[in-house]
Amino acid sequence: MPKYVIEREIPGAGNLSPEQLKAISQTSCGVLSKLGPQIQWVHSYVTGDKIYCVYIAPNEEMVREHAKQGGFPANSVSEVKYMIDPTTAE
Repeated sequence: MPKYVIEREIPGAGNLSPEQLKAISQTSCGVLSKLGPQIQWVHSYVTGDKIYCVYIAPNEEMVREHAKQGGFPANSVSEVKYMIDPTTAE
């Protein structure tokens, strides 16, 4: 199943409170349960003004549908082609 990185532009994302992040997470999980087991949220990285999310889904359209139903921006959706890390150099 393909893996995607979603870039969400959310001004002030890095200043969101734990309660706000929990509410966003709950909304996301609610939409995921409606969409079914084909789409999975792996994890997200919160930076100053963006949130980068990693999802496993059958296609980009499903990732965008999740964003639409959840009311989240999906400014960029990119399919991961390869993963590399320090062991790739060995």
